[in-house]
Parts: sequence; C-alpha cells; structure tokens
Amino acid sequence: MTTEEIHRLVEGYVLGTVPDYQKAALAMAIYFRGMDDDETTALTVAMRDSGDVFQWPAGTPPKVDKHSTGGVGDKVSLILAPLLACEGVWVPMISGRGLGFTGGTLDKLESIPGFRVDLSWPEMLAQLDVVGCFISGQTDNFCPADKKFYALRDVTGTVGSLPLIVASIMSKKLAESLDRLVLDVKFGRGAFMTNREDAQDLARIMEAVGRGAGMETHVLLNPMNEPLGSAVGNALEVAECVEVLQGGGPHDLIELTLDLAAKLVPVPRENLRRRLGDGTAWQKFVLMVEAQGGDASSLDKMREIHRAPLVTDVPAGATGILLKVDALEVGRFCVELGAGRAKTDDSVDFAVGLESLRKEGDQVDKDEPVLRVHSRSEIDLPALAARVLTVAT
Repeated sequence: MTTEEIHRLVEGYVLGTVPDYQKAALAMAIYFRGMDDDETTALTVAMRDSGDVFQWPAGTPPKVDKHSTGGVGDKVSLILAPLLACEGVWVPMISGRGLGFTGGTLDKLESIPGFRVDLSWPEMLAQLDVVGCFISGQTDNFCPADKKFYALRDVTGTVGSLPLIVASIMSKKLAESLDRLVLDVKFGRGAFMTNREDAQDLARIMEAVGRGAGMETHVLLNPMNEPLGSAVGNALEVAECVEVLQGGGPHDLIELTLDLAAKLVPVPRENLRRRLGDGTAWQKFVLMVEAQGGDASSLDKMREIHRAPLVTDVPAGATGILLKVDALEVGRFCVELGAGRAKTDDSVDFAVGLESLRKEGDQVDKDEPVLRVHSRSEIDLPALAARVLTVAT
C-alpha cells in the first residue's frame, strides 16, 4: 500500500467515512500478509496524525520517554520519570491502565490519594516547566485512530499482528514528539511475547519505525519469567517504588531502571544510582505527586492506607532451590484477587496483591515463607503454591 492510501484509510476511519467492515477487512489482511517497514511506518504516522501531536516551545529541554511492552510487577515508570527529570530533560509520560495479567501505571498512581491522571495539555506543559516530568493518561484527541482501531482489533482477533502492535505503541510515542525513546521489550512467561525471537522481531520493527520517523530510538530486551521486584498489586507496587526512591528496594528493579535511564541521558550510571541513594529522585517524585494533586504525606503509608483484611504467607513445600516464581500465574492470581482487570470496565482493588519474599535461585527451607498474599478472603495456600512455585529438592 502507498503512504497516501494508508493515510486516507486512517483518516476516513476516524471521520466515519470508512466503515468498520472495511477496516476489519484491512486488519485481517495485515494480520495474514503482514506489512513491510515502510508500510508500518506510514500506518504509525497516520495514526499519530489522527489527533493532537505535542508541539513543544522553542528552546525547551530534550524530551525523553520509555515504553514497556508489559510485565508482572513492572513499576519502572514511577521511578524512571523523576530520576530522568533530575538530569534536566523533560519526561512527558503518557501511560495506560492494566488489562489482563499485566498491571497499568495509571492504576498504580491512582492508589495515591488525590493523584490525577487526566491532565490537560496546558497542565502538562506547565508541570514540565516546573517539575520536569508528568505521568498522565491520553487526552480524548490523542491518537483517536488507535483507540478506535484497537477496539476493532479486539473483536476481530487481530490483536497479535506485529505491524498493528507496532503502530499502536509507536503512534502514541511519536505523538509525544520525543527526542529520545527507549523500548523495554519483555519476553517470557509473564510477557505478551513468550519467546525471545518474537520479542526481537517486535523490537526490530519498533526501532525501525521510530528511527524512520526521525526519533532516536533504543531497545532493550528483558526477561519476564518471574515478577519484577517483589510486589505485584497497585498500592504494594507504589510502596516498593518509594523504597527504591529512598535508597532501598529490590536489586532487579533498580538495575533495570538504571539500564533504561542510561539510554536516555548522557550521564554515568553511578551518577544515576547516586540520585536514588541521596534523595534527589525522591524529592522530584514528591514534587510530581503534589503537582498532580496527590497527597505526598501518604507515600510513606501506602500499606496502611490500603491494607487488605487478610495478609497470609505461602510456605515452601520442600527444602531446595527455588526454580520458578511463575510470573504469568502470579499475574493471573492478582487479577482474581481484584488487583487487575479481566475486562476494560472492571474496577481495581488497590489493596490486594502478592509479594515475592524470595527470588528464583534462592535456597529455601521447607515451610519457609516464600510468597505473601494480601487478600479480602481466605486463600487455598497449598493450591496457590503448586500453581506458582517450583522448588528443586
């Protein structure tokens, strides 16, 4: 297809002159026949141009952002945005809500009392000027083609098409008018792409589209077989981010955050690590929370503000090496608890979730607590352990 044909179809679909059945036929054709890089770039740019595109004032700092393809316990954005803003760049993060077994950044942030995720463009620009970062949902006229097209893909079984995945992700990032983007492409049990080869294909196309549209684009491939960090669940994950921003927190979460940050700012890794240890990034996060209406005094009390009625430890069934904490089953279990959504209109319970007290490769003893469940009802602990944990004796 020519660029002109693609733009005409996308524009017509948003305006309503191209009906759903024709767009559905196109989605099926793309699903079965694919698109080359030029076609995928044209589709992405057309979807970007279907609505508002950020227009930055002259002389403003470089604009940077990251995108993760999703995972269980992935709360990096909450740490990365203030960390990057400490280095003088602007971080305009447009994020989404969770659906299925992967959590959503906006859901986590809304567990902070008062935090707003519906910023207008003037509010976004003003906050960047003062704080250097924001994390918000997309406005009504931000990539409307993507919203409409995604709903159609969902009912036509074409969500899994690589060109359509790329266009959906990258159109929103291009609409941010970024100078630099890093893509955190996950693979494994708790990721959308279960094997590394598929993740590499997705990463290659996204990188080609980003660079083809004139945006400096970097890619990191990261495994997602066990949850990232220790916490899965909205308020629990915010509490874990607070720990990292105050100089503590899990090693794997810290290192991934630093990996991504190092791709976006020309600063030695140890300088970035120091920002997490000396309170600089923490103060920036507090400023962001306050700017978006959140109660910063609640940040040290997230576990108390959102306390589930039952907190239960899951013991190891044997002594040995912890081989697996299954990210997919952890994610599914947290949805069952109410921490995530099975459908887009489901409500989210901020308090419930699961904590991994030990990581894969650790030596564990029989009956030693390995997981901690925050729930509103009794849990069948042996069944959960059999579902989520594998211990080699």
